[in-house]
Amino acid sequence: MNQRKDIKLITESEAIRLSKEDTKYFGVLYDKYFEQIFRFVFKRLGGLEDVAGDLTQLTFMKAMGNIGKYEDRGLPFSSWLYRIAQNEVSMYFRKESKTRKVPVDENRIKDLASEAQLTNYMSMDDQQLLINIINDLDETELDLIELRFFQQMSFKEIAEIYNITEANAKMRTYRLLERIEKKWSPE
Repeated sequence: MNQRKDIKLITESEAIRLSKEDTKYFGVLYDKYFEQIFRFVFKRLGGLEDVAGDLTQLTFMKAMGNIGKYEDRGLPFSSWLYRIAQNEVSMYFRKESKTRKVPVDENRIKDLASEAQLTNYMSMDDQQLLINIINDLDETELDLIELRFFQQMSFKEIAEIYNITEANAKMRTYRLLERIEKKWSPE
């Protein structure tokens, strides 16, 4: 019991280092990030709680099994977990042949509209039009929009998830916003 208490007091970097030698230390990382990764997966699945739980567990099992390969690149450890979770969600959708829709929050859709320079005021019809445009995107484009505007991740975090440069993540996002702007045509 006292040993467990000591484990909870170690820092994240210590937990990562120690987990590479003994998986019992991985529990610190699991405890710290489980809820965050679960919410990410849950939102990506559109609220399928049981599946989200399964995929989150699978994410942590894969992370624990591959902790020896983890390299600190100056990004949060969570970015590595997000990348694994994203891969698990993508595999789930490919396996299930389901299409995914982004759950939308009104404030975030307005942020997206503002960033894409669509309009200063958005009626409910305008919001629905933008949602339809977003839902017509392919899976990778939809992921990018969701991560940036609905999950509010930085370009650096997105770059880590996709294993690309930060500049590339920014370029892809702004090109996508330009395409959305071209499709935008409220009367």
